Order: sequence, then C-alpha cells, then structure tokens
Amino acid sequence: MYAMLVRQLGGPEKLERVELPDPEPLPGHVVIDVRAIGCNFADILMTEGRYQLKPPLPFAPGSEVAGIVRSVGEGVPHLEPGQRVAAMLDFGAYSSVVSAPADFVVRLPPSMPFDVAAGFGVAYQTAYIGLAHRAGLKAGESLLVHAAAGGVGLAAVEVGRALGARVWGTAGSADKCALAVHHGAEACFDVSSHEWVEEVLRASGGRGVDVVYDPVGGEVFHRSLKCLAWSGRLVVIGFASGDIPELKMNRVLLKNIAITGLNLGSYKQRAPEVLRDALQRLFDLYEQGALKPEIYGRFPLERAREALELLRQRKTAGKVILIP
Repeated sequence: MYAMLVRQLGGPEKLERVELPDPEPLPGHVVIDVRAIGCNFADILMTEGRYQLKPPLPFAPGSEVAGIVRSVGEGVPHLEPGQRVAAMLDFGAYSSVVSAPADFVVRLPPSMPFDVAAGFGVAYQTAYIGLAHRAGLKAGESLLVHAAAGGVGLAAVEVGRALGARVWGTAGSADKCALAVHHGAEACFDVSSHEWVEEVLRASGGRGVDVVYDPVGGEVFHRSLKCLAWSGRLVVIGFASGDIPELKMNRVLLKNIAITGLNLGSYKQRAPEVLRDALQRLFDLYEQGALKPEIYGRFPLERAREALELLRQRKTAGKVILIP
C-alpha cells in the first residue's frame, strides 16, 4: 500500500507519497481497500497544524473513504470481506488501504457509487446534524446557506429542502450561484456584492431568515446577523475565510437570536449514535432521490497537493475526490 504523508507541517505542498506495509486487522477494526477518498477543508488545516486534531508526525490527512472490506478483526459481527462500505476516520484517509474502527464503518446503499460515498459522510452529516439537531430547522422555515456551491454548502441546500425549508444561498460567482439553484435553492446571491444582505431581506419580505448556515466566518458571519429574523438561529460550521469572528453579545440579546456551533468530530466520542442515525436517514433520502451529490473533480491520490490547493483557493464547486 501507499499513502500521502505529511512529514513536516506546512500545508498540502508538504504531502509526499510513501510506500507502507499493509495493515493487519486489529480487534474491532476493518481493513478496507480504498476506492475513493473525500477531501475537506479540515484536511488543509491539518497539514498546516491549525486543526483542532493534531496527529503526530508523520501522518496522512483525510477522514472519508469508501471501498471494499479486505479483512475483519475480532469482535466485528456486522461486516465481512467483500462488502462495499464507507468509513469515517480521525485521520489517515489519504491511503490506498486503511484500517478503520468498525463502529464507524457502514455498508453502502446498492445504488451509491464509491466516489459519491467518499464525499457523502462529512458534508451531508454536517448539514443534517447542523440543521436538524443544532438549529432545529422545521418545515416551513427559511434557511440561508453560505458557500452554497461548496461540498458542505450544497449538502446543506439539499438537506434544507428535504427538511421542508425555503432555502436561499450565497456564493462567490454567478456560475456557483447557478449550481446552488440547480440543487434546490430558490435564489442565490453573489457574496462578493455588498448588497447581498439587502437581497436576502427583500427575498424574505423584510423579515429575515430563521436559520443561517455559516461555514465561512469572518465578515460573512457579522453581516449574517443582519439577515436573521427575530428569534433566528445561526449555525457556525467553520471558518473557510480564515478569519474567526468575535461577537458583541448585545446583538444576540436584542434580536433574541441563538448562535450555535457544530464540531462533527466530537460526536464520534460523545454521541456516535447521532452520527449513525443521521447517516441512515441520509442514505434513505439518497435512495429516494432527494439528495444528489455534486462532484467537482476526481484526482489521482498522488495529486492530492493539487486537489487541496484548488480547495484552499475556493475554486471548486461540489466535492473533490481522490482515487488511489
């Protein structure tokens, strides 16, 4: 097997291909021949040493894989060799073979290809748990999704629609906005225009939106507070802008708004049943045709540096997938 390893922190450019011995099936683990790997913004932060999880050097980044079970360790009654599966890891996904904790390995729906499955877990679980659990989004409410053409943003647009909400989005170009509309947003506003706040307010009849889904942070976060309806909720997903905002709490008090956050990784330790339940619900929605994941591009695993650089420069729309 081989992996793209970080031997020295410094960003995706530090990734290098390294041949490694194949893993053995440990108790409670599953060895998977990887067919596809999902890229996420967190992978970039991890290579820079700026992510909350800091693996010891050397390490392979990445948390999403899909493939075929090669072998199964002791104490894993629900999986067997030859099954098509997806797995969520803490890190180590940028590899041709992985060993994954069996509790976070699930069988794929028959209709789901490997490349779709590899980009499904983080984006759609973040969207579903962020909207359904953290924000309590209800049918008939309104939702504004920032970075609505990215992997996580498109998932939120689709999940919001599936939950019965009216959905608007923001994105950085007309082409990206068109993609968000194609996936279910009623309208999408160019975030590079300083008028997007006014456009959201006009679209909502001056009321504002019930929920804002924000993976961007920075100035987008602050301006989003103007878009929130009375008693609205803003879900902090991440800081793709690189700017972590600070908040004067009088703004929360005056509009009776709630600011909530989502760290998907913490659910693995504290509430893994929420992840499993969310994934099953999402698989059901996929089988019903309510979710249609968008793949921006598929790159050989050896080109992980290039793939992550496109993601860092926000030149992608949809998920970026690596193929060993």
